[in-house]
Amino acid sequence: MVTFSVFLVGLFGLILFGGGIQLILLGGSAYYVLVGGGMLITAVLLYRRSAHALTVYAALVFATLVWALWEVGFDWWQLGPRGGVLVLVGLWLLLPFVRQRLDRSATVPRFWSVPALALTAACILSAVVAGWSMVGDPYDLAGHLPDKRNQPTISPNGGVPDAEWWQYGRTPLGQRYSPLTQINVDNVDKLKETWRYQTGDVKRPDDVGETTYQVTPLKVGDTLYLCTPHNWAIALDAATGKEKWKYDPQAGLNADRQHQTCRGVTYYHDTAAAAGTPCAERVYLPTSDARLIALDAQNGTVCASFADQGALHLEAGMQYKPDGYYYSTSPPVIVGRKIIIGGAVNDNYSTKEQSGVIRAFDVDTGALIWNWDSGNPTETAPLPPGRTYTTNSPNSWSVFSVDEALGLVYVPLGNQVPDQLGMGRSASVEKYSSSIVALDINTGQDRWVRQTVHHDLWDMDVPAQPVLLDLTKADGNTVPALVGATKQGDIYVLDRRTGDPILPVTEVPAPGGTIAEDVSSPTQPLTALTFTPPPLQEKDMWGVTMFDQLACRIRFHELNYQGRYTPPSLKGSLIYPGNFGVFNWGSIAVDPERQVMFGMPTYLAFTSRLVPSADIPPRGQDQKGSEQGLNRNDGAPYGVFMGPFLGPLQIPCQAPPWGYVAAADLTSGKIIYKHRNGTVHDMTPLPLPFKVGVPGIGGPIITKGGVAFLAAAVDNYLRAYDLTTGRELWKGRLPAGGQATPMTYALGDGRQMVVIVAGGHGSIGTKAGDYVLAYALP
Repeated sequence: MVTFSVFLVGLFGLILFGGGIQLILLGGSAYYVLVGGGMLITAVLLYRRSAHALTVYAALVFATLVWALWEVGFDWWQLGPRGGVLVLVGLWLLLPFVRQRLDRSATVPRFWSVPALALTAACILSAVVAGWSMVGDPYDLAGHLPDKRNQPTISPNGGVPDAEWWQYGRTPLGQRYSPLTQINVDNVDKLKETWRYQTGDVKRPDDVGETTYQVTPLKVGDTLYLCTPHNWAIALDAATGKEKWKYDPQAGLNADRQHQTCRGVTYYHDTAAAAGTPCAERVYLPTSDARLIALDAQNGTVCASFADQGALHLEAGMQYKPDGYYYSTSPPVIVGRKIIIGGAVNDNYSTKEQSGVIRAFDVDTGALIWNWDSGNPTETAPLPPGRTYTTNSPNSWSVFSVDEALGLVYVPLGNQVPDQLGMGRSASVEKYSSSIVALDINTGQDRWVRQTVHHDLWDMDVPAQPVLLDLTKADGNTVPALVGATKQGDIYVLDRRTGDPILPVTEVPAPGGTIAEDVSSPTQPLTALTFTPPPLQEKDMWGVTMFDQLACRIRFHELNYQGRYTPPSLKGSLIYPGNFGVFNWGSIAVDPERQVMFGMPTYLAFTSRLVPSADIPPRGQDQKGSEQGLNRNDGAPYGVFMGPFLGPLQIPCQAPPWGYVAAADLTSGKIIYKHRNGTVHDMTPLPLPFKVGVPGIGGPIITKGGVAFLAAAVDNYLRAYDLTTGRELWKGRLPAGGQATPMTYALGDGRQMVVIVAGGHGSIGTKAGDYVLAYALP
């Protein structure tokens, strides 16, 4: 066994010493050279059967403990990779069949020799420190949200009855807030599943990777309305989950689609139509083949009087129409008898893609009323025959919000593709890219614009539906506000009449160093209320062991990284936060009475490496659409290779936590609490319950009962939290990934239900399914 120990310790020493030299040459820590050298000395002493091997190794363990505490403090998830392997090897060396074969001539009993005692003490001390670090969490922020402040000027119901959920965010305001109170902090732990329904629409072998269930159902009367990834529209009985009707638009499959999903449908009631008239109540369904279809809400039949036999063809007016490059993944909004819709344009496929135009159509006939094209923003009259919209102009793939009293629709805008190349952008694109824009409901003219990233080179499009509420200022006056969550973690709190900040927005210096053909903005905006993380350092690199942690440290120094907004580069840049987003389409939930927000900030670093077009290989016949890997940017001088910053074991190179639940006071801009969210239960071969704080994608809701509901994390649970403190109150196991936003409603007898769709998410690898689940109190 001593011979095996020589081999093991020597091999570990060679790996650490060699990798440590590489790390030093890159400007990194000298620790790995020192510990690698120490292990090689230990191996030599073991070969000589000298007990001093234990002395040297004890010194390594002690020194590593001191170094680890200096780097990361009492953080168990960071201490473990630094010392775990060393301690395990130390325990191996203390086993009798190794220890007793060292210094056979010694007269002192082997176990009580000074070298053995020293190594024993080092291992025990390391274990004590590890145990102590498990007790606390250096990243946890505890606090209590304030109680109700005042009665909001605008109704938080937005004209929607308390028992209903009529729009994606429940109301046109996008608050994801329900005034229901039957389920509350005192009884939510008693929730039980009451019914489940399976849609039958499951991910297929020939689907694109990003085939996902992201839908939030609507509840109108006694019916739930939802859609599936392949754009089936379904109506269910709200009390039993029994299917009422199903409609399949036959949207087909296309390997060029980056996303195969549907976040929701839009309900419309024509109050001018006589009761019982066909299509007096409608459900509008966006599809992945760029159609908008009107269905009779009562039976799912197509309303042929709308547009072209019931369908709008959204590629009308586009100069280029590559199949699979353009579609609508989010439900449109309806206001003033207009249905207003944007569309998703594939990221980084080509310089000849569809326009990101926003259009308003007559909700009854489908006639075009106005169009707002961010590449040509002043001409909003319907596009005349023979003209086309601006190619590749910034698009809006997310959900809009509406303030009908102000006559404004609020649009979160993305970036012009190619996302990572800023050459040749027009003045209009530079103004509107990655911004929140307020458009006049009647004319489509923009009233104001608030840009969240200047000259965006990072795909930091505004992903979240803006949230509208009234805020009470310090002087007691009420101001109509908009709250916008962004991928970079900034929370914009604006006067929604003008776009002016309520909470300050400042300009801070930003890194330079773009490729020669491009430029970067010297400054970038930063909000007073922000969840943006601190810049990464070498000590933040992580791994299951010290070996993959070393590999991540080396990779960290190899990449170009100067902090937030480091430009893409030919050698590869580290982008943190990455374009997965601190917040994404799940947005945040807001309590309009307490004037607070609840959300799930997620922290994942990505890499971005520009690839000269001459180096891009021909496209494979079986290649499928994706935002990760090589994005070709056909027609541009560079493609881009993008993906999460992962180590050799395909886990994040940055240390956890990667995901939190958090809340903030929107009047003061103060973050009140922030807690790790989610376990590795579904990330590892064994169902381990370790609460690491895992990533996720999806959104929360809040109820007046003081409960926040959220699934979204990569472990398959729906959770309930005390809104005041963020404490987890209940969790229900889901049969598949719950990367969607839940909703809640009440039945005719007053019984409150909570519904979540669980179908999994392609890019984060959660379990696929086709479930709709309802929960209620017994």
